[in-house]
Amino acid sequence: MIIKMYITLMPVILAGILNMLFVKTAVYQRLKSPIDASKVLKDGRRLFGDNKTWAGFAGMIAANMLSQVFWGLVCRMLPEGMNYIYQYHQNSISFNLLAGAGFGLAYVLCELPNSFIKRRMGIPDGKTVSGRKGTVFFIADQTDSLFGVVLLLAFLYPMPVWQYILYIFLGAGTHIFVNFILYRLKIRKNL
Repeated sequence: MIIKMYITLMPVILAGILNMLFVKTAVYQRLKSPIDASKVLKDGRRLFGDNKTWAGFAGMIAANMLSQVFWGLVCRMLPEGMNYIYQYHQNSISFNLLAGAGFGLAYVLCELPNSFIKRRMGIPDGKTVSGRKGTVFFIADQTDSLFGVVLLLAFLYPMPVWQYILYIFLGAGTHIFVNFILYRLKIRKNL
């Protein structure tokens, strides 16, 4: 079951890596513009910060669309039933483009509340804090986008609540592992 869950979630994992590589490119640097348009609220702090950009927003959606199509082609070579989504939906390019766009949108939208709260608490974007607050935000950073992604997944195929929770834990563990690898490769600045 864990293998099937990974096979089902793999396009989002691949898209996260692709988007992390995209934000390191000169194209991203030229196109990046903060989602909040540098708006400062009454508390004197930014709405989301410089790290939430329209280029990153669009990049994550595009990366998910590409990854979902690519992974759909890979899944055609796997035994039937290995991807939970394709047990309920046709593995077609049009479906995969739509599902990928949905996963990308869910991913980026569910990151925004965490960024908003961190700015309200005075935590600079892209920075970590220590102590209990640091632990809470470390967990939030690893899981915020997953709640939306797995919610969309639950719309695409019926899953029990325990499997939804297992996806969150599996995704968070994978997110930490991938971030560690990207950090060691100097693609990420911090864990």
